[in-house]
Amino acid sequence: MEGMAAALGTLGIPSSEALARQQPSAQTGDVQTLDYDSMAKLASNENPYGPSQAVLKAMQDAAKYAHRYGYPDPGIVEAIAESHKVWPENILLGAGSTEILKVCDEVFLAQHKTLVGVDLTYESVYRFATNSKADAIKVPLLEDYRTDIPGIIRAVKTNYRDVGLVYICNPNNPTGRIVPKQEIRRLIDNVPEDVPVLIDEAYCHYVDHSDYEEAMHYVRDERNVIVTRTFSKLAGLAGMRLGYAVARKEWIEKMAPFASGNYTTGGVNVLVKYAAVAALKEMGNSTQVRRRTTDLRKKTVSELTAYGYDVMPSDANYFMVDIGEDVDLVSFDFQKHGVLVGRKFPPYDTWLRISIGTEDEMRRFVAAFKAIMPPIKR
Repeated sequence: MEGMAAALGTLGIPSSEALARQQPSAQTGDVQTLDYDSMAKLASNENPYGPSQAVLKAMQDAAKYAHRYGYPDPGIVEAIAESHKVWPENILLGAGSTEILKVCDEVFLAQHKTLVGVDLTYESVYRFATNSKADAIKVPLLEDYRTDIPGIIRAVKTNYRDVGLVYICNPNNPTGRIVPKQEIRRLIDNVPEDVPVLIDEAYCHYVDHSDYEEAMHYVRDERNVIVTRTFSKLAGLAGMRLGYAVARKEWIEKMAPFASGNYTTGGVNVLVKYAAVAALKEMGNSTQVRRRTTDLRKKTVSELTAYGYDVMPSDANYFMVDIGEDVDLVSFDFQKHGVLVGRKFPPYDTWLRISIGTEDEMRRFVAAFKAIMPPIKR
C-alpha cells in the first residue's frame, strides 16, 4: 500500500483525505459523514489489495501522456485478443464492462425487443432495458438459487420473434452461484443462432470449481455468444474503468459506434490502457489472490453458519447471508461499526451481500455482525 501511495503521489492524484471527502459512499452516498479510508469496504465486490506494483508503474509511466489526445497506443486491444486467442476485430473496449452491457442494450434491444434473464442477477442490464423502453422477461432463480437454464430456454423459444438478447452472469452477481458448463452448453445449443447470448464473466477469475468453464471458446467457434470481462475485479482497477466484449466481428462492428473505448478521446483513459496491458501479463499468476479470497470466504461463511444464519453457496469474491429482516434496516448499523455492506437486492430483501475484503476487514465484519445481529438457535 505504501508503494501504491507513492506511485499515486507521483501521478499528482489527490491525497487519501481528499479522496475520502470526494468519494461516494457505497451504501448511502453521504460522504461527509464517513471516514472512507478507515471503513471496511465490503459493499462493491472490489479487489481489496489493489493493483500490483507493475500495474502501478505502468500507470506512472503513462502519466506523461495525460495531457495528450494522440498518445501512443499501448496495444491493449491486441493484448486482450492474444490472451483469448481471438482476433483484434473480436474485441470492443468500454469504460468498465457495465458500459458494454449498455451498448448491447442499445444495439440488440432496439425497437422494443425483449431481454431474457434471471431474477436475481446484475440489475444494471434490466435498468438499461427499461430506459430504452425494451421489455424484459425475468425467470426466477431455482429454489437452490441457481440459474434456471431450462426456464430461460422456454422463455426464449416462446417469445422468439421478440427476443433480442439473453443475459447470463456467470458466476451470478449478487448470489455468487455458477452456471455449470454443461448448462451453458445446453443454453447455447437451444437458443436460435440469431439471438445473442451475453455471458458476463466479471468474476470468472475467482472461480475454482470443476463444473465451471469460461465461455471464450464459443466465440472462437463463431457461436452466438458475447463474453464481457472487466479489469475492475481481480486486476484491482475498479476506479480506473476498463472492460471489454469478445464477440463475432460483425457484432463488434454493430456495437462499436455506441462504445467509448475505441478512440483516444473516448471514455477509456490512457492510464488504464497501459495498466491493463501490464495486468494481463499477471492474470496467470492470480492463484494466490484467488486462494486467499476463497479461504476468507469459507472462514467467514463458517462463522456465520455457526452463529445460526443461512448463507447461499458462492464461488465468487462475495456471498449472501439471510439476516431475516430488511437489509436497509441494518446497513447504517454496520456503518456505525466501520463496515460498508452491500445494498438491498429486491426481491431478496433480507439477503445481505458481503464482498470479501482483507483478513482484517473480514474480522471486523464478523465482529460487527455479532454485535448487531442476535444468534439463532437451530
